[in-house]
Amino acid sequence: MSPRSKNNPRILIVTPEVTYLPEGMGNITNYLTAKAGGLADVSAALISALLEHGADVHVALPDYREIFNTQLARIFGKELDLIRKKVPNERIHLAEDKVFYYLNHVYSNYGWENLKIALSFQREVINNIIPRVRPDLIHCNDWMTGLIPAMARKLGIPCLFTIHNIHTTKTFLSNIEDAGIDAASFWQNFYYENMSYDYWGTRESNPVDLLTSGVFAAHYVNTVSPAFLNEIIEGKHSFVETCLRQELSNKWHSECATGILNAPEPTFNPSKDNEIFYKYGADDFVNGKIRNKRSFQKTLGLIEDDQAPLFFWPSRLDSIQKGSELLSQILYEVVSSYWDLNLQIVFVANGEYQPIFKNIVDFHNFNNRVAVCNFDERLERIAYAASDFVLMPSRFEPCGLPQMIGAIYGSLPIVHNTGGLHDTITNLDVTKNIGNGFLFDYYDTQGLSWAISQAMIFYKTSADIKQKQIKRIMQQSIDNFNHSVTAKQYMDLYEKMLQRPLISTS
Repeated sequence: MSPRSKNNPRILIVTPEVTYLPEGMGNITNYLTAKAGGLADVSAALISALLEHGADVHVALPDYREIFNTQLARIFGKELDLIRKKVPNERIHLAEDKVFYYLNHVYSNYGWENLKIALSFQREVINNIIPRVRPDLIHCNDWMTGLIPAMARKLGIPCLFTIHNIHTTKTFLSNIEDAGIDAASFWQNFYYENMSYDYWGTRESNPVDLLTSGVFAAHYVNTVSPAFLNEIIEGKHSFVETCLRQELSNKWHSECATGILNAPEPTFNPSKDNEIFYKYGADDFVNGKIRNKRSFQKTLGLIEDDQAPLFFWPSRLDSIQKGSELLSQILYEVVSSYWDLNLQIVFVANGEYQPIFKNIVDFHNFNNRVAVCNFDERLERIAYAASDFVLMPSRFEPCGLPQMIGAIYGSLPIVHNTGGLHDTITNLDVTKNIGNGFLFDYYDTQGLSWAISQAMIFYKTSADIKQKQIKRIMQQSIDNFNHSVTAKQYMDLYEKMLQRPLISTS
């Protein structure tokens, strides 16, 4: 460990997943990728921004040996032992345990195994990594790090706990201790299913809620959008357990909770995106999007028409969150209402609703107007570049990224007014030169139909008006929806918690 600066506080980010680690972390760490969802992207962006600004940032990550070895073998060949020795211990700290050595994915399909992974990871962080790093602040993420804030509170280390996903697991103190964590020394800082009065009466009969424990013990908490935090506190989502809502409410009223929006990866930019057919920017988007649309239509077997309004569905086709059932009920109506305009809809998503949409398309013979495709990252990027509108009618949305990406690519979002969608999209008003999409307030088919009709009114307006508005939206989106903005908010929060500057100016 290098001598610590008296002026630069040391930040330890504890995360079960990360998209990439920047080169400044040392040698080959930028080749280590363990991604399951948005948490990986946010972690990578924050680490990169902190390092770029000169912060003393450290990362604790499980040593997914099978995943990392596979990646390294593709790049460096078979001498993995020699290559792995080049991973420095300066800033990247790989927690070692056989339970995640042989995983092919970050998370298991079995809940019991995920709990075992989480306990093993946290044991290594608590017993070895934190004593070695000696951080001034710890930043934990999601339920798989939910026990660490309790230990941090005991040690007096400020701890931020970020909720990316409303998912938790419960287990007994005895299981936590059997995993090698000395929970008896800070058991009072956990959140239990029932009131806890003494250690022995709690140890084997009163489950610990890992996610709620993270909120309960952390010095500060954030969700990944301000509106979603408010919705939880106000009790608008029945799937959020009462205990979590109450603890978040307590933090909020203590002025120790906030919302910080995620942001898309910087590669989601049509002027730099190597996956799309033709690159374009805000100044030449008209020709760029037309050329991408033509190629996209030809690839998918859709009617080849430059002027056909093209709608893109980028989200998982589920029956709980993303609003798939709303569109399925009005799909025929939407396509037939604009038949003469050759309105087209493209799905690039998996999920249980995919067969339903395929059946609708086959039944009505919409195959040259509606394409239902499995998720594919390149096809997704092309769809953003080719489409005119992004459909995102989510019942709830902790943050959401497709609505931001769509706006960056000049594909205007059609969204339900909830969570992160509320925080990132405002109704387009061409007379006032404001707004970047189309929102509907009531989660029903009428609301979605109305928003689509508003989008079509805009689509039919004069070319000059459309070009002016889309150019403005693209420029503003690139400025507002980026990792620098997100990282700056986290850095400001770190400084608030530490009560001193994060970066030394001396």
